Amino acid sequence: MVFMENFFKNLFKKKGGSVLGIDIGSSSIKVVQLQKKAGKAVLETYGELALGPYAKMEIGQATSLPTEKIIEALGDLMKEKEVNITTKVCGVAIPFASSLMSIIEMPALPYKQLASMIPLEARKYIPVPISEVVIDWSIIPKDDTKDDEPVDETAKPLAHTDVLLVAIHNETISRYTEIVAKTGLESSFFEIEIFSTMRSVLEQSNNPVMIVDMGAATTKLYVVERGTVRNSHTINRGSQDITSTLSKSLGIPLHDAELMKRGMGLTPEAGPHFEEIVNLVLSYVFSEINQVILNYQRKYKKTLSKVILVGGGSSLKGIEALAQKNLQIEVVAGNPFVKTEAPAFLEQILRETGPEFAVAVGVALRKLQEIEP
Repeated sequence: MVFMENFFKNLFKKKGGSVLGIDIGSSSIKVVQLQKKAGKAVLETYGELALGPYAKMEIGQATSLPTEKIIEALGDLMKEKEVNITTKVCGVAIPFASSLMSIIEMPALPYKQLASMIPLEARKYIPVPISEVVIDWSIIPKDDTKDDEPVDETAKPLAHTDVLLVAIHNETISRYTEIVAKTGLESSFFEIEIFSTMRSVLEQSNNPVMIVDMGAATTKLYVVERGTVRNSHTINRGSQDITSTLSKSLGIPLHDAELMKRGMGLTPEAGPHFEEIVNLVLSYVFSEINQVILNYQRKYKKTLSKVILVGGGSSLKGIEALAQKNLQIEVVAGNPFVKTEAPAFLEQILRETGPEFAVAVGVALRKLQEIEP
């Protein structure tokens, strides 16, 4: 099943320079095609293909497909006439679960010295031989007021640098390289999905925010401050849990429960019983989110400015208000399409669809920057 919005087919004359952002999730593949025009990122088309049917499962269900099935599904989406993809130049996002991310403390040394020391230090944090992973790292900027460190008045000040360490297993890189090659794509990079999301939904700000990515099987939490991931946490609950709970409680097939969830959401038409079922699932998620927020605020003596919802699960109608009620903090839906140019009459549908495409838009924006002269 393909979901798409191809209002752009006759609105823009296709030329060279178009790029694709590809997000291969557990329940669907999403693509976004952009082109740079007059200094702006113009949205040409976007589409989504559900992966459930490729695993003989329902739409919206998380899958664990073998590489050949992912290749088949991505190939089908690329060939879909209604989506009308016209380029093979792309970037690809890698799921957060396929990476290891950790903040490590290093001596405050020049960059070149850190570069030689970090691979040795990384051995303490990576549970496999360093030769089996690709590592990357970046220095976390210091806050001018130094209030990003826990307060300990008895300790002597230590000169140190916090470093964000990221590792991806070579097998993951090989798998995605094979997917790209066998679908005829031209990808110059793979990027962990959180960095794509940050690019597409965050504005420049020093205030800490939390990104809540609600997927089919899991909900991922990221605290971001000064453009750096300071904390991450995964909750083993997702939007498919709402569907399965609805199915069991109402005695209806999963397919019908999914349609009900997507169609009505937390609207008055759904009735109090529906809301009660949704709350049953989401109460655990909100409890975990509150705990992560509390731990961050205790450790760093800072208050989060807001929570940004992304991912397919955040498209549930009424979830922003429910989240704000449970979290007692400003909650907004991520809108990555605001960083692109599209016809005004699509504004509403792009706002509603946006949270699902945060990763794909972020990848496409990076690729667009890469090809700029």
